[in-house]
Amino acid sequence: MTAKLPTPVVLENDVVRLEPLAMSHVPDLFAAGGRDDEVWRWMPTPTPRTEAELAEVAAGLIADDAHVPFAVVVRDGGRAVGWTTYADVPGFAESIEIGWTWYGRSVWRTAVNTSCKLLLIDHAFDKLGHNRVLLKTDVLNTRSQNAIRRIGGVHEGTLRRHRRRADGTWRDTVCFGILDEEWPEHRARLSS
Repeated sequence: MTAKLPTPVVLENDVVRLEPLAMSHVPDLFAAGGRDDEVWRWMPTPTPRTEAELAEVAAGLIADDAHVPFAVVVRDGGRAVGWTTYADVPGFAESIEIGWTWYGRSVWRTAVNTSCKLLLIDHAFDKLGHNRVLLKTDVLNTRSQNAIRRIGGVHEGTLRRHRRRADGTWRDTVCFGILDEEWPEHRARLSS
């Protein structure tokens, strides 16, 4: 089977609803994580200090053909608390990346991240026909690395001086992968 490119779609479970990112999400997103340097610490753009700055970043992401971005809307309350994307679309050889993810602090250490990854990875394997999901993070972002390992990501290597951080320093990028045949065991563990 040839994998399909992702398109904007709504994905939901009992914790979150992933909606195609739209400019209407910006006020909630800014309330969730605007001006918070820790939220934006590992992102490829400086911390947005105003709603207009966040709107500019969101508009760029929406317009970028290499990303399919989703607003992360918490079902309890219906507010957008972050975003996540299928990244580097169309990817390579039936592989797709999940990245450009951030969440407001109010949902850190909750079921939000796991719920989002369950939806995105299930969709990538079951509906789009990919055989591999790639997740990457800054070598210094140990919180993200631990979260990726917890959902089943296997360390595949580190790209040295892969890209510049928002502050101009070089970032080494840690790469993790999950294969389609590995996912059912991880899904069962994460869903129990």
